[in-house]
Amino acid sequence: MEQVMASIPDFEIAETGISKDNSAEAEQFKIRVDEIFQKVDELEQKVNEVEQFNLNSSKKQQSSSKGSSMGKERDKGRQVPSIKKQQQDASRREAAAAKRMQELMRQFGTIVRQITQHKWAWPFMQPVDVKGLGLHDYYEIIEKPMDFSTIKNQMESKDGTGYKNVRDICADVRLVFNNAMKYNDEGSDVHLMAKTLLEKFEEKWQLLLPKVTEEERRRDEEEAEAQLDMQLVREAAHAKVVRDLCNELYEVDTHLEHLRETVVQKCRKMSTEEKRNLGTAIARLSMEDLNKALEIIAQSNPAFQAMAEEVEIDIDAQSESTLWRLKFFVKDALELQSRSAMSTGGNNNNYNNKRKKEICDAIAKTAKKKSKKTSS
Repeated sequence: MEQVMASIPDFEIAETGISKDNSAEAEQFKIRVDEIFQKVDELEQKVNEVEQFNLNSSKKQQSSSKGSSMGKERDKGRQVPSIKKQQQDASRREAAAAKRMQELMRQFGTIVRQITQHKWAWPFMQPVDVKGLGLHDYYEIIEKPMDFSTIKNQMESKDGTGYKNVRDICADVRLVFNNAMKYNDEGSDVHLMAKTLLEKFEEKWQLLLPKVTEEERRRDEEEAEAQLDMQLVREAAHAKVVRDLCNELYEVDTHLEHLRETVVQKCRKMSTEEKRNLGTAIARLSMEDLNKALEIIAQSNPAFQAMAEEVEIDIDAQSESTLWRLKFFVKDALELQSRSAMSTGGNNNNYNNKRKKEICDAIAKTAKKKSKKTSS
């Protein structure tokens, strides 16, 4: 491999065929290449961001795949809302939901009044007077004391610290009675009073529960729609990123192609010895790189069939631009092939080796014919 690498020298200014007198022009090439490298680094970062977004989107789609097919069909024709419209819709939804919840809390307040007006409700209207009644173990048994005056204050709170959901009030009402039944023995008056009022409360709560459930279902649907709108906006934004990325990649590719053509045009004519070394180096390529080399030849020679079973390559018949393209490619390929062989130990493939031998024999055969014609 070292001999092969020696046959393909490093491409300094003189080696590429660019005159040393044109060093300023070569420096300009170097600056342009550095700019391209910087652009490629930026594009790579964007590609990584897009890949991460696609990965996250894929996971979300898998987790939501349990949704109905009807919902999915509906989402297909869904228009992508603007950020401003999303914000406006969100404000309207929140205002409407808050108004509906206030109505439910008002109806729940009627239930609370009915319970507190019962003749047995008086023990539960104010916080338990633990010290006055000498209940020294009360806080050891009851973790969270609750009473109807505390509930009432929370329901009427205007500073934003009050209840936000009917179920939270329901939980505290139950806590009032459950605390009383937990602390007082089952046969006591307070235990019986708490149990009776809890049963009455549950009966009334069951009448309101369908409305509460319907409101929760509606909120879940609205939240799901809001999430979908947000996802659509993100996907639209990333679709634009992908489009821009494709355009930038095309620009970089065009720039590289132009730069490559300019460099090739500046190259000197390749010597006979260099052509022979190039043919030898091509024979050392891997099967995959050998096919790529054949594609380079086919680009400037449409009649050349790179994938044919029998391939005849005449190095001397190739244009200067094709020869220098091959030389650039072969040098990079052999360097990479050398590093890969050192790290992996190589990989044999009978078919590839056979195909490679056929092509290499064709190169040697053509070179031999040319040599005989020259000598005669």
